[in-house]
Amino acid sequence: MRARKRSGQATVEFAITFALIIMPVTFAIIFTAEMLWVWHSMVDYTRDGARYATTHCWEGSGENVITYMRSHVPVNIDQDQFRNGQADIVVSYFARDAASGTLTDFSCDGDCSTTCIPDAVTVSIRNYSFTRFMSYLALPPVALPDFRTSLPMEGAGCDPDQAVCTP
Repeated sequence: MRARKRSGQATVEFAITFALIIMPVTFAIIFTAEMLWVWHSMVDYTRDGARYATTHCWEGSGENVITYMRSHVPVNIDQDQFRNGQADIVVSYFARDAASGTLTDFSCDGDCSTTCIPDAVTVSIRNYSFTRFMSYLALPPVALPDFRTSLPMEGAGCDPDQAVCTP
């Protein structure tokens, strides 16, 4: 008879341990894994946008790069934030100052020509918040830092021999 009472005690101890330790740790691991997956996706996403910007025409507004990025969002939990414009995609072009070697904002009278090619581009994502588990637990979203990639221009999709540029 005493053995039965003890087995019931073990069941209660397991239920308490499961509810107070195992479940929260499991959800913390899942949450962290999802956040790292999204983090990696956003780093790769900015790299893809910067690669696209270096091989296509320069536009002062960067709209061609932003349009490309919004149509090529990687599979992740918060895709809609990028497609709907809640997360900002910013494209900045730079020219290298010949005297000092520093980068300054690029400006040119025209767009997309062999005479108007910047030296570098930076693509960044701002105002992105990870929201996956937050809505279930009534917690505020986790604001992630800006993601940014800078690359030197690779001709901006222009062929100087034929004076043609890829839009």
